[in-house]
Amino acid sequence: MEASTVQLNDIALFVEVAKRKSFSLAARALNMPTSTLSRRINELERAIGLRLINRNTRRLDLTEAGAAYMRRCQGLIDEARLAHEQLQSLSGGPSGNLRVSMPYSLAIWLLPETINDFTDRYPEVECEFDLSMMTASDAQGTPFDIVLRFGSNADYPLASASAADLNGNRGMHSGAVVQELVSLNNYLYASDRYLERYGEPKTPADLTQHQCLRTTIDEAHSHWTLRRGAVSERVPVSGHLAANNMSIAGTLAGLDLAITRMPHCLALEPIIKRNSLKRVLPGWSVDPISIYVVYPSSIQPAKTRAFMDFIRPKLGPPQDKK
Repeated sequence: MEASTVQLNDIALFVEVAKRKSFSLAARALNMPTSTLSRRINELERAIGLRLINRNTRRLDLTEAGAAYMRRCQGLIDEARLAHEQLQSLSGGPSGNLRVSMPYSLAIWLLPETINDFTDRYPEVECEFDLSMMTASDAQGTPFDIVLRFGSNADYPLASASAADLNGNRGMHSGAVVQELVSLNNYLYASDRYLERYGEPKTPADLTQHQCLRTTIDEAHSHWTLRRGAVSERVPVSGHLAANNMSIAGTLAGLDLAITRMPHCLALEPIIKRNSLKRVLPGWSVDPISIYVVYPSSIQPAKTRAFMDFIRPKLGPPQDKK
């Protein structure tokens, strides 16, 4: 294969491998055997006359030539895919396999509220949901079209950057685009029986005398900052239990075991109602928490845009109470 006969499909294969830094992940996303993908990349390198990928480490690295080729080619491939998606949408709407990763806490309440209506409206989109607890730093090298996560600005420092800045960044989100979808107020909740047994805290300082359910049992998560208007108080908290799953946290609070934090979110309202939780220190809120989305690139196909447009209204805070 001469350099002049290099096919756009072969360039697209290289972009997929470079983006995911893994032949196996790229092969899964492309629905093709890993051996076939490796052979096609070898043929592309022979046609160009340069090595694009170093394969002698556990994690694939691009050569200098490969990095330059990736920078020039990724935009072309993304534009070609978008053009294809737009043509498909003109004839029949969004279609294809949509891979979405989200926390169990969000999925268990969001999906029952939305997925039936979504599949009715977009019958040509096949949805695949992953509920594993992938970390922020892992989000870019995965075969997902959409990654939804709870977090803070510290977890996603590039969320405010432009798409161009993100695509040029060589760090954690290289090639990916990160957006903050919504910032949610975080409140304290407990069951009536817990409050009857241990008393209801009247001030933030009273929390030091209560069982407080933290994310993890370590020093970094053993202080809660509470705010009321311009006033803030940082309070040391402790407790026998910790959980990093909001659904489990709500269940444990509903079993009269602790005071827990819970974002004010439509998707999580059923946790509060199911466990008959009551707001504690109603004049105060805890540090807010946000929902972020990570896209593999700045160009989003029709199926991705359709899904995000569908779920966005469900991610906001309830409108009927403060």
